[in-house]
Amino acid sequence: MLNPKACAVIVALVFAHQPANAAQCFYVSSYHTGYAWSDGVERGLRQALDGKCEITSFYMDSKRHKNEAHIRQAALRAKEMINKLQPDVVIASDDNAAKYLIAPYFKDADIPFVFCGVNWTVKQYGFPYSNVTGMIEVAAIEPLFKNATSMVGKIKSAWYIGANTLTENKNYARFESAAKRAGIAIQQRLVNSMEEWLQAYQQAQQADLIILGSNAGIGDWNHETVTQTINRNSRTLSVTNHSWMMPYAMFGMTKVPEEHGAWAGQIALEIIKGIKPVDIPIIPNRKFNLTINKSLLSIADIKVPEFIKLKAQSHRQQGG
Repeated sequence: MLNPKACAVIVALVFAHQPANAAQCFYVSSYHTGYAWSDGVERGLRQALDGKCEITSFYMDSKRHKNEAHIRQAALRAKEMINKLQPDVVIASDDNAAKYLIAPYFKDADIPFVFCGVNWTVKQYGFPYSNVTGMIEVAAIEPLFKNATSMVGKIKSAWYIGANTLTENKNYARFESAAKRAGIAIQQRLVNSMEEWLQAYQQAQQADLIILGSNAGIGDWNHETVTQTINRNSRTLSVTNHSWMMPYAMFGMTKVPEEHGAWAGQIALEIIKGIKPVDIPIIPNRKFNLTINKSLLSIADIKVPEFIKLKAQSHRQQGG
């Protein structure tokens, strides 16, 4: 039986200044609080809906509990809550909510859905439905390769290292296609433990480029251990699309989770006003932040071109 705490259900956050007949919004996160991406999405969402919609939140917790039985049961519990509450609109973030909740239970249903954070494409879920619209999550892969080339010259080989999750498999597939078009030989290591990640990172020093996917899903991750290891072993340029991986990467073109949450909240309000989801096009995210990790770049003795320095912010190391 699924532990209710594992799904971290938070029932109805009601703002004091909301009237009794305030609109009802139900938010389903594929993941958990404390995960940087999910927290950013929810920040953007709550800012957009503050004082305009009463929010009930449900967390599927599918990064820390990756077995399919857990995810299916979490989705079923979310479905039961939605059917009981009958909210004006449901906002669902990331792939597992789309795959296990919207697609099997709410296709062309009366309740409208706005998704965000679904990686790259929604074709596998059959979207759009008459009641579904949203924002897909894309990474700036070609610009990332271009900026990397400006730092280290021609790139012939690359490694992709990330957690062994549905999201990271989808992300790697896109990097693999882009690398093929760019003439880069790429291989991947999608791992389950910190030790496997560290071994992959050290082996990847033989390549021209290391791409760091997300570490979310690696349950025994320890920041201090990883930082100490990469400080001793970093020679190859490492890049990422995830802001929370910047302590371990030298350069990032990172996505902005608040963009997804804010957009989803704004669209939810438009739907509450009467606009139909089918009339709102599905769009990709548009915002990216450039970030450099000066400490790691110095260790590897990699110089950053002036045009990147002018645009990029500096990552600030925290902790040990």
